[in-house]
Amino acid sequence: MDVTQTLQTGSGAWNPLLWLLALAVALALALAIRSRGRKDFREGNGRKPFISGNEEPGNAGGHVPASNLYWGFLESLKGYYSRLVPLHTGVPTDYVAWLLGVMALMLVIGLTI
Repeated sequence: MDVTQTLQTGSGAWNPLLWLLALAVALALALAIRSRGRKDFREGNGRKPFISGNEEPGNAGGHVPASNLYWGFLESLKGYYSRLVPLHTGVPTDYVAWLLGVMALMLVIGLTI
């Protein structure tokens, strides 16, 4: 297939040159936006976390626990999380087993309908 030809499909078209042109335009736009940034910025300048305007958040070192940030969300869904948290083991194979089990259940339900 010649790169100047367009491949017509049932749901659209594919032309490698047009996609490369679109990529070049996107990169040019990204570089133009980046070039408007501050030239005097260095890695060490102003790298402190911003926590509600507090200069130094005590001995926390800029760490805000998720329990503080999501307190209302977690409190409103306490009944759901009290059942879900004991199931969380952190082992990836357990999650794959859950995924396969749910997919098998959906297949059985799909075949019976």
